[in-house]
Amino acid sequence: MTGAPEGRKPVRVAMLGCGTVGAQVLRILDEQGGDLAARIGAPIELAGVAVRRPHRHPDVPQHLLTTDAEALVRSDVDIVVEVVGGIEPVRGLLLTALRNGKSVVSANKALLAEHAADLFAAADSAGADLYFEAAVAGAIPLVRPLRESLAGDRINRVMGIVNGTTNFILSAMDSTGASYAETLDEASRLGYAEADPTADVDGYDAASKAAILASIAFHTRVTAADVYREGIAAVTPADVAAAKTLGRTIKLLAICERIDGSVAVRVHPAMIPRGHPLASVGGAYNAVFVEADAAGSLMFYGQGAGGAPTASAVLGDLVAVARNKLSGGRGPGESSYAALPVVPIAQVNTRYHVSLDVADRAGVLSAVAAVFAEHDVSIAAVRQSGRGTDASLVIVTHYAPDEALRSTVEKVAGLPSVREVASVMRVEGEES
Repeated sequence: MTGAPEGRKPVRVAMLGCGTVGAQVLRILDEQGGDLAARIGAPIELAGVAVRRPHRHPDVPQHLLTTDAEALVRSDVDIVVEVVGGIEPVRGLLLTALRNGKSVVSANKALLAEHAADLFAAADSAGADLYFEAAVAGAIPLVRPLRESLAGDRINRVMGIVNGTTNFILSAMDSTGASYAETLDEASRLGYAEADPTADVDGYDAASKAAILASIAFHTRVTAADVYREGIAAVTPADVAAAKTLGRTIKLLAICERIDGSVAVRVHPAMIPRGHPLASVGGAYNAVFVEADAAGSLMFYGQGAGGAPTASAVLGDLVAVARNKLSGGRGPGESSYAALPVVPIAQVNTRYHVSLDVADRAGVLSAVAAVFAEHDVSIAAVRQSGRGTDASLVIVTHYAPDEALRSTVEKVAGLPSVREVASVMRVEGEES
């Protein structure tokens, strides 16, 4: 490959998977191999590509394809690039690679959110690298800035939009007034939603990414099981309209924050001010807002998914790992020294927007307000509207422990004058 020093031994790479992302990795390697070699200081040699059904990959040279992933990762390669996804058998394959001294580049957020500790331990024991920029927010450089650029700072909060499918749906609901079901169908038609969108719309994808971000930002082991999670299926056009009346919009947020010597991590829809930097992030784009002591507020924005954008992140890691291999150095390992406790959302101070269908009679507001006072939840704003069967009451609270807010809503739901709790949504950002 042109650009590399003549006679320099190639860096041998094995790839696991050749789907949407893997195919783009191969394309860029083919088109830009000379430039990549020049940046690394040695050519990249693709040793093999492990796939389940070789006949589905006619564009890949057949001598590179194999169905024996185990043999490939044990062969004479320097780096294993994993773009398969899922937990098993990938976890075992990557542990095998790392324990044999082969560095790993992975785009697997689910695996890293569950088993990062084991993978890092194997990497450290063998002196190998584990890089995973592509696991969070696609092409957006986020993992490396948190691991390296901000390593000298104290990060207090990471809040962002880390799932393109849900952001496309909520953005469309906001701009058109359409229902969740209608916009999900549109997202599927345009290719923004998978055939089974559960991981996206129910928040599992965002929760895995939040666990990874919190682990890095707070030097604490956080798994997906530690993340409070709500999806967007219950968001209605009425919720979107209510947010607009408050000068807000609804986004599915991943929120990681320090709270009095502990860490809280949550994923849920929330109303945020339209003036917030995240409010203008539309379509399938991602953005993450980072707050640090010395650096202040930073925002990272870009394409959070897709074959080519994610391949860009994979190849950025590949170049970094290959350089480390040639120089005899290593990138950062796991940093979990802080070991902060992860607290449940019940202990987190949040704000609620509560919409109630109520009886059209005197005393309703006072009865509802009494329940809020009983639970020491302060009311920031109240709006009553409608008559008869259309009577409604909307309450926005001040900050209070989430447990107190939940208990308040549960008791309000049992009042004789309350026909139904129509919706409950958290509110983020400055009080208004």
